[in-house]
Amino acid sequence: MKGHTLYSIGELARRTGTTVKTIRFYSDCGLIPPADRSPAGYRLYDGNAVARLNLVRTLRDLGLDLAAIRKVVDRELALSEVAAVHADALDVQIRILRLRRAVLTAVAKRGATPEETILMHKLAKLSEVERQQLVGDFLEAAFGGVGTSSMFAGVMRSMTPELPDNPDAEQVQAWVELAELSQDPDFRALVRHLAQEQTTGFTQGGPPSLHSDLAAIVRDQITPAVAAGVEPVSLQADPIVAVLVNRCAHLLGRCDDAKSRRQLLIRRLERMNDPRRERYVSLLAVINGWPGPQSLRPVLDWAVEALQARTQG
Repeated sequence: MKGHTLYSIGELARRTGTTVKTIRFYSDCGLIPPADRSPAGYRLYDGNAVARLNLVRTLRDLGLDLAAIRKVVDRELALSEVAAVHADALDVQIRILRLRRAVLTAVAKRGATPEETILMHKLAKLSEVERQQLVGDFLEAAFGGVGTSSMFAGVMRSMTPELPDNPDAEQVQAWVELAELSQDPDFRALVRHLAQEQTTGFTQGGPPSLHSDLAAIVRDQITPAVAAGVEPVSLQADPIVAVLVNRCAHLLGRCDDAKSRRQLLIRRLERMNDPRRERYVSLLAVINGWPGPQSLRPVLDWAVEALQARTQG
C-alpha cells in the first residue's frame, strides 16, 4: 500500500468523530472494509474509508437501514432511488406523527377520559374511504328522505369535510371533533329537524340551504338593529319585529294568528341557534381551509329575546 496513508481504527475514529465501537461494527458488517492489516493483525483504513464512513453516518442519520446503505455504498442501487423510497416512507411516518400529536393535544385540552382518547385515536386514523363513509352516514341520517332527492344535494356537499392529504394539527383536531359531533344522535336529530323545516315554503327552482332562507331574513332584518344598539324589549324594536314576522310568514306554514306565528318562529330560531350547529360549520371551515363563518348568534339571540317579550302573557 505504498503511497497511501493508512489509519488505525483509533485514528479513523478521531478523524471522523466516530466511536471505535461503531467503526468496528460497520467494518464487521462489510460497510467499511479495512484496506490492509498491520503486522500485528490490526485493521488499517485508507482515505476512501473516511469518505465511505461519512456517507454511512449521513445515511444512518437520515433513517436508512443498513441493508439499503450497503447497496448504496457498493453502488448496487442509486442513492436517488433509495432516497425516494425512504422519503415516501417518511411522509407516512410524518402523517402518523401528526395524527398522534393532534390526538394527544386534544386529549390534553379536553381532559379526555381513556374511553374518549381511544375513540379520538380511532377517528384520527380512519382512511379517506372510511371518513367518507362516516360522513355519508351522518348526512343520510340527517337528510335522507327529506324533500325531493335533489333538494338538499348542494347542502350535503357544502356540509362535507375534506381532510387534505397533509393536514396540520388544527385540521386533524377539527376532524376528530366534527366526526364525534356527527355521531351524536341528538345533533343528527337537530339537523334533520332543520332540514324538514326548511322544506316549508320551498319552491321549485330555488333549492334551499340548511338554514339560508330564514337565516338570511333574520340577518338582514336584525343586524342593523344590533349594530345600532336597539334593545330587543324596547318600543323601538316593535316595527323591526313586526317586519321580521311578516317576512318569515311564508316559512311558517299555516299559522293564522300573530302569537302562534311568533311562537313557531321562536322555536325555529332557537333550533337554528343551537351551538352545535355553529360549531359544526366552524369545524368544517377549518378542515376544508375555508374562511371562518360569520356567527349568527348575536342576531338570533336578539330576535329570540324580542319575540319572547312580545309573546308572553
